[in-house]
Amino acid sequence: MSRQDEVCAWLRDRGTETVTHPGGTLYAHLRRVHDLLGDFGHGEDVRLAGLTHAAYGTDGFDLTLLDPTDREPLRALVGVDAERLVHLYGACDRRRSWPDLAATGRVVDRSTGRVETLVPDLLGPFVDLSIVNELDVMAHDPTVARRYGDYFRSLFADWASVASPGVTAEARRLLAGSP
Repeated sequence: MSRQDEVCAWLRDRGTETVTHPGGTLYAHLRRVHDLLGDFGHGEDVRLAGLTHAAYGTDGFDLTLLDPTDREPLRALVGVDAERLVHLYGACDRRRSWPDLAATGRVVDRSTGRVETLVPDLLGPFVDLSIVNELDVMAHDPTVARRYGDYFRSLFADWASVASPGVTAEARRLLAGSP
């Protein structure tokens, strides 16, 4: 069984196929984010982070699959690098982090207020994961694109300097049709 298959089984065991999410279920969303990150050339660590990005809950989705203070189970499942990205993604206070992220590389932890400055090798995947997640939600819930299209167009344009070119192009394409 591949690592991806193990992670998918783990996600199903935690009921992600029964959790409603734009585009069907949380499980379907996680699979799409994983696949999109692969389409944009990311390696296994980033793809596995995409597959498990909601494990600790997020600033936009409160459901947790694991206690964020007990990180070892996810590390054992997806590896240290993927888990670090998942933890960072889940901890991110979007309101305080996203506006200046490309310029500063700083992420504010929504629980502790601690600030971490990301190195470029982590900033790019973090930004790509953030964009791909939002693109998938907007693709499956047009009301999100209508309501937040201007915000995401502006934000993703600001992030273009640190996002991968393919992700930036897809963001432009998807958001071109939203009000």
